[in-house]
Amino acid sequence: MKYFSLILKNSLRNRRRSLLTIGSIAFSLCLLGLMIALYDFFYFGEPTAEQALRLVVRNRVSLANPLPLSYQQRIAETPGVKGVMIFQWFGGTYKDARDPSNMFARFAIEPAKLTTLFPDYRVSPAELETFQRERTACLVGRKLARRHGFEPGGRIVIVGDIFDMTLELTVRGFYDSIQDNENLFFHWDYLREGMRVGRMDMTSTFFVRAERAEDVPRIAHDVDEMFRNSTLQTKTESEQAFALSFLEFLGNVKLYILSICGAVTFTILLVSGNTMAMTVRERVREVGVLKTLGYTPGAILGILLGESVVISLIGGLAGLGMASAICSWIRTTPSIFADLSRFGVPLPVQALCLVVAALIGVASCSAPAWGAARRPIVEALRFND
Repeated sequence: MKYFSLILKNSLRNRRRSLLTIGSIAFSLCLLGLMIALYDFFYFGEPTAEQALRLVVRNRVSLANPLPLSYQQRIAETPGVKGVMIFQWFGGTYKDARDPSNMFARFAIEPAKLTTLFPDYRVSPAELETFQRERTACLVGRKLARRHGFEPGGRIVIVGDIFDMTLELTVRGFYDSIQDNENLFFHWDYLREGMRVGRMDMTSTFFVRAERAEDVPRIAHDVDEMFRNSTLQTKTESEQAFALSFLEFLGNVKLYILSICGAVTFTILLVSGNTMAMTVRERVREVGVLKTLGYTPGAILGILLGESVVISLIGGLAGLGMASAICSWIRTTPSIFADLSRFGVPLPVQALCLVVAALIGVASCSAPAWGAARRPIVEALRFND
């Protein structure tokens, strides 16, 4: 640490080169931080206490293949099940389909069962009662309402695509939740009235709430076994696993993210290594002077490595700042299949990125710094590049 002030001064002695290197590392670490944060968010994120109690039952073949409503009573009779609710995606077009902000989740549900399946949704008793009583009423997430300016009593018209009907809904309440604040719920009976005869007794999914989190794996197994020999078999999974299944449409997302992280890390190493090699080469004679003043090879090696690490860490901190800003923007964007309202760069990911930055600083400078530190004094003073 007694050479720390010298390290800081030398780190920015060539300001243009140092700033360009810091910028390159910052952009690379920003991308690396976002990729690792996405991986952590999707594959290591812990479900909330209520999420851990919920399961989704769908057709084993595809979400596009519905299930009979008669399955609902049989699922409800499964030991450990507290409640079962119809959960039908509507889709459709709100205003202009070309505007991504107009795309939000619309589900037909059984209003009387909403608080049983989703007790974490906070709704005023008066609004909930009005929503449950009125056939064309809808309940809207608070975040969605703020973005579109929905007001109590306002009209929402959604033109169907999957279903050949137009919904004319009235906003009768808003719900608050730490997640999934961008859904619109309306009455299943209202949707069922507009369905064709062959589709009226079918739904795409059932949401199930278990009595205890420990019962969830057993319930999933029991439900699927119950319909194993049926014409329409089921696939039952936790709510978190159901949300992750939509990522599978994109392919092997894990491999994509890890490949990008590897490529980014390798690129940073090349950029930083080239810069540090140039820096050390320009200072060979300076190293000879330092040795004549009594600096040991170990001290010189530490100074050069320290400069590289300082530059890398500054770039890493700047990159994490950029990544955090991007995450803040992502949290304000519309969410459909994945709730990104809590997306951010966790502290462990930040620490990992800084460790990677420090290791890159050491790795990129080790070879040139080691060569400069071992160079004899006379040879170093005679060096002319």
